[in-house]
Amino acid sequence: MKQSLGPKSLGFPAPVVLVGSYDRHGTPNIMTAAWVGICCSSPPCVSVALRRATSTYQNISDRKGFTINTPGVRHLKQVDYAGVVSGAHENKFLATGLTPVHSDLVDAPYVDECPLVLECKLVQSLELGLHTQFVGEVIDIKADPGILDSADIPDLKKLGPILYAPGMRVYFALGESLGKAHVVGRK
Repeated sequence: MKQSLGPKSLGFPAPVVLVGSYDRHGTPNIMTAAWVGICCSSPPCVSVALRRATSTYQNISDRKGFTINTPGVRHLKQVDYAGVVSGAHENKFLATGLTPVHSDLVDAPYVDECPLVLECKLVQSLELGLHTQFVGEVIDIKADPGILDSADIPDLKKLGPILYAPGMRVYFALGESLGKAHVVGRK
């Protein structure tokens, strides 16, 4: 018999990203987030859930654009730092040594050191309680050529994303491949 844990936000695992935005003065900001994911395939959309208390919440609300930057494990220290310091009090790009790049497609910066970037135009926001879910249409994806396979699809092993275990509050790296989707179950 399974043990009841009650209602909690324990979806496992959660991808760790840096959300890029500009404040009202045009200062680039990043925030670490793990409540993020694909929410529509046509048009391609992603969502990120943020607390109203964050600078990024206000930035996205004002600017109507954001970026989802997937860092590799080599940037774990900077990624964690960007999640514990407020952009209202510190320029996190300067503090982490990460490089903001101005998107020509949305009103938000992306992180040059992140090998995979989604440039998003805000299309909807939904107040859920403590968090607001921002839905962004993916206007473009930028990827470092070194993480792409022969079909120009990001290779997870080359990308080396950071995963987060809610509840445990621990970061993990990607494990081994288990098999090809939509093939394993047919055997």
